[in-house]
Amino acid sequence: MPKCSVCGEREAIYFRAYSGEYLCRRCFTDSVRRKVRMAISTYKMFEPDDRIGVALSGGKDSLVLLHILNEIEERFPNSEVVAISIDEGIKDYRDEALRIARDACKNLGVTHKVLSFKELYGYTLDEIVQRLRASGEGLTPCAYCGVLRRKALNLAARETAVDKLALAHNLDDEAQTAILNLIHGDIFRLVRVAPSIKVRHPKFVQRVKPLCLVPERETTLWAYLNRIEFQSNPCPYAGEALRNDVRRALNGWEVKHPGIKYTVFHSSQKLVKLLEASLETVELKECEVCGEPTSGKVCKACRLLQRLKE
Repeated sequence: MPKCSVCGEREAIYFRAYSGEYLCRRCFTDSVRRKVRMAISTYKMFEPDDRIGVALSGGKDSLVLLHILNEIEERFPNSEVVAISIDEGIKDYRDEALRIARDACKNLGVTHKVLSFKELYGYTLDEIVQRLRASGEGLTPCAYCGVLRRKALNLAARETAVDKLALAHNLDDEAQTAILNLIHGDIFRLVRVAPSIKVRHPKFVQRVKPLCLVPERETTLWAYLNRIEFQSNPCPYAGEALRNDVRRALNGWEVKHPGIKYTVFHSSQKLVKLLEASLETVELKECEVCGEPTSGKVCKACRLLQRLKE
């Protein structure tokens, strides 16, 4: 590797193909911090006195986000970072992740709240999958988990009294989500999954995505360089999701056309600006079953749980 393109002094350890830069360890780690600060500033994610909840799964992205936000917020004495984990109930997978999350919070002195599917819905995800497979239900485990997890995070964020809920979605996640929404014909969902989502109901905690400008491979390298322990094994149910096909396609395009993930992401944000006005006309109600905000009479989580019982 040649010398670092930024400092010109230290030996480079990473080549950033989309910018043509060779980066040493220090300049690389600093550049990721700058990308996070840029996202926070660009999308106006936080106020100086915010109590910030970090959705902490125990994976590399959420742990990197926790460490970087904890560093940033140390400069704001009126702010606070807390961690929120959801225990879906996946045997031999989630237990390890929660142990890593607990250890990280203890080392950083961060308050940690855990809420489980079993406690909230009466089922673990493993039990839900057993019922799905026994009944021949066409939906994948991810279809259930995604909806139930989002609801659980919002409930836990309200119980923890946080002002913002920071999700560890990286650039790859955002580009994949944009393409998936186009595939499903749900372009209005682009607004609901934007980097800083506007609060449209008092029961919604505002969600923000400070890692939205950081590619996945760079969060992984940042974690290794900073010796952050994280769970590396994938979820046993993840292989059934369409997202995996989109991920493989995007990674292939990125190799041939460096920077295409940024192109997809920024293009989706142009659509968001055009769609925001239309979405604001949709009135949110409260679910007739659980009381959580929804655009219909019954929220999607309750519809899925009822479908499971039937």
